[in-house]
Amino acid sequence: MKLIKKLSPLSGIVAFLSLASPAFAQEISIVVPTPAILKITDLGQFISAILAAVLVIATLAAFVFLLLGGLSWITSGGDKAAVEGAQKRIQAAIIGLFVVFAAWAIMLVIGRFLGVNPFELTFPTAAP
Repeated sequence: MKLIKKLSPLSGIVAFLSLASPAFAQEISIVVPTPAILKITDLGQFISAILAAVLVIATLAAFVFLLLGGLSWITSGGDKAAVEGAQKRIQAAIIGLFVVFAAWAIMLVIGRFLGVNPFELTFPTAAP
């Protein structure tokens, strides 16, 4: 009797699956075109994109470390070592932000001085 009770849910599932009609897979091709912004045709555009991405990532990382330092300061619970560690993390994050913005400003100043925009580099190509 116990065996029949154990098999009854299983037999219901088997019966349901046997009544289901088979599905025939159809071949569907999906073409995703590359956006015009991502088409890099020369080395200058690639370097410019890398510079911009590095600056954005470095800025976001500095802000995250700043937030983590503030959170660890709040949750330190008065522990002197934890407070000092949080202060050092916040100080390092602020120095990191300063370095990122200084690098950005130096790139713009040198670019203006040389007449080149570092975020829109173009290299000369050979004439065909």
